[in-house]
Amino acid sequence: MSLLSIIAPCYNEEESIFIFYEEFLKIYEDSIYPYDNNMQYELIFIDDGSEDNTLDEIKSLAEKNENIKYVSFSRNFGKESALYAGLKHSSGDYVVVMDVDLQDPPSLLFDMVKIIEEEDYDCVASRRVSRKGEPVIRSFFARMFYKLINLTSKLDLVDGARDFRLMKRSVVDAILELSEYNRFSKGIFNWVGFKTKWLEYENIERVKGETSWSFWSLFIYSIEGIVSFTTLPLSISTFLGILFSFIAFIGIIYIIITTLLYGNPVSGWPSTICIILLIGGVQLFSIGILGQYLGKTYIESKKRPIYLTRESNFEFKK
Repeated sequence: MSLLSIIAPCYNEEESIFIFYEEFLKIYEDSIYPYDNNMQYELIFIDDGSEDNTLDEIKSLAEKNENIKYVSFSRNFGKESALYAGLKHSSGDYVVVMDVDLQDPPSLLFDMVKIIEEEDYDCVASRRVSRKGEPVIRSFFARMFYKLINLTSKLDLVDGARDFRLMKRSVVDAILELSEYNRFSKGIFNWVGFKTKWLEYENIERVKGETSWSFWSLFIYSIEGIVSFTTLPLSISTFLGILFSFIAFIGIIYIIITTLLYGNPVSGWPSTICIILLIGGVQLFSIGILGQYLGKTYIESKKRPIYLTRESNFEFKK
């Protein structure tokens, strides 16, 4: 008998919980279970410190269905921590990660299960082939992020890739070995490797509520991803430092020669100020890059837990 673990991170999703549960149950009973009668399931909700009635909705479902488990954080630790907690608490032979807002269509679950069981793949992942309904500026910067991180790192992230994926136990165990505090799951999924098949689908709007991801939070998240998987920005700042030092040296030689030959006085304070500001900006930019890496190292050295549990119906796992 095989077990399917479904991990559903939640943050202020009280309106979506029951709808998601009904949609999943329908897919399981109509497609997955008839296809494989030996496949049972556990549905793991991770309440990421929600401020609404998300936890109450989860508890009400857990009272009716013993296959529903939950972990509630002591505060909002972020989706990355919720994903890690879900993977850590999962016991399934197959593990799937998906959002409760139904932007990850449960209808793909049957195709994922069928591929995993019938084909030689370790993971079935999903990607959006369109960004319909998403702001144009946000879509543009999202595409630029994928191009940038693929260019600057050894990763090969697929544009439009979602966290929605079905993995064998071996893949989950490999991911859990990467226990760093600063997590970027899309990069981690790619870094561990394994044979992956991609399923494509059109972008789907949220079933209820509004996203908690603002443009600024996505921008910070993209920086987290780049810093986590490449040190190229440090090399760029080093290159800029060498380049401007060389330009300054050539400029000094030029001024000395022209002064000795022609007696030209050194003038033009506006251009001097502009050069000082430019070099100062490059220096601050380089210091900022260095600070990002030092900050990550500092946080990792504290060995703080990735999340803290306030409440859970798991009996043996903390």
